Amino acid sequence: MAKKTPRKPQKAAARKPSPKTPAAASGRAVSPVLLALAGVIAVFAVALGARFIIGRDAPETESVVEREAPVIAPASPIKAPPPKVAEAPPPPPPVREAEPAPAPVPAPPPQVTEAPAPVPVPAPPPPPAMTPKPVVAMLPPPVAPLEPPKVAPGSPLWKKNALPFRAPPGKPAIAIVIDDMGVDRKRSNRAVSLPAPLTLAWLPYAHELPAQARAARAAGHELMLHLPMEPSGSADPGPQALRVSLDKGEILRRTKAALDSFDGYVGVNNHMGSRFTADPAAMAPVLGEIARRGLLWLDSRTTAKSAGLTLAREFQMPFAGRDIFLDNEMTVSAVRGQLAKTEQVARRQGYAIAIGHPHDATIDALASWMPEVQKRGFVLVPVSAVVRAHHTGG
Repeated sequence: MAKKTPRKPQKAAARKPSPKTPAAASGRAVSPVLLALAGVIAVFAVALGARFIIGRDAPETESVVEREAPVIAPASPIKAPPPKVAEAPPPPPPVREAEPAPAPVPAPPPQVTEAPAPVPVPAPPPPPAMTPKPVVAMLPPPVAPLEPPKVAPGSPLWKKNALPFRAPPGKPAIAIVIDDMGVDRKRSNRAVSLPAPLTLAWLPYAHELPAQARAARAAGHELMLHLPMEPSGSADPGPQALRVSLDKGEILRRTKAALDSFDGYVGVNNHMGSRFTADPAAMAPVLGEIARRGLLWLDSRTTAKSAGLTLAREFQMPFAGRDIFLDNEMTVSAVRGQLAKTEQVARRQGYAIAIGHPHDATIDALASWMPEVQKRGFVLVPVSAVVRAHHTGG
């Protein structure tokens, strides 16, 4: 009991309010609560403010990024290719147009090299093509077979069908005649391809003779009929050849048939005929028909006994005789040797007539000789030019 008495007064003392104690107690109790509340409020406010600030910024940045990214992403791939594609084609045209400008320095070199390069490349071909042209240049353009050169009315046929040609004065003239044309088509075409003017003598039994002759005339060559006649030996002159055993009527019939085989030619020369031409009685009706048609006679002189030139004078018809045979030996060197003899004859008498055939060796030799001979002062002419200048029998 003694212990409890002192505790009671302590509790009573503690509970006894004094005028100062309530105020102090109340101030102590309120201020921590308020402070706690204020702290909580402040923390809450700070948290809300931070969340508000962070929450507002985050979506805005995300939305900006999301909005800008898709806009920028498609724009860059779409716009980037067009300028590159558009820039690629423009350079070529501007480079050509702006060649003089200093900026496209690399562009001019390729174009400068390209521009001159094509010019020299086509330039070389003309010179070789021009090589044969000097020969053709010396005569007027070839006349089409259907449009013979204009001559005075009533002129003989040989003048109407002659190549229009005027030899320059003071130069020895050479006429090259190629016999046996038309049967060997390949070699005949090679002869036609030689530079004009040549005189090409066609066999009357050649296939497609009119077409072959027209092509040769269109190439600038003069035409003749190569009339088959009987030789002294056993060689075959071909079908419908003139023979001494035939009567005059048959000789005339065969002669007329051969003369009608094509047209556009200036005259006739004999194919073989060493026996027939030596017989004046057999030759007379032949030359008479040739003269009647206004054609010239070229005696191939297959025999020294030929009566052709004597009869031609009697008929007062135009004529000429062969001077040189080119290819009795069919090698290029042999033909070249005969061409050299032809030049000698031409220098001596002012002209020469050489007869060859469409052999490979003859054509090859002529192809290289024809340009050279003109450089040595000779002029190549058709047979009609020689006849006109030296043997105008009619």
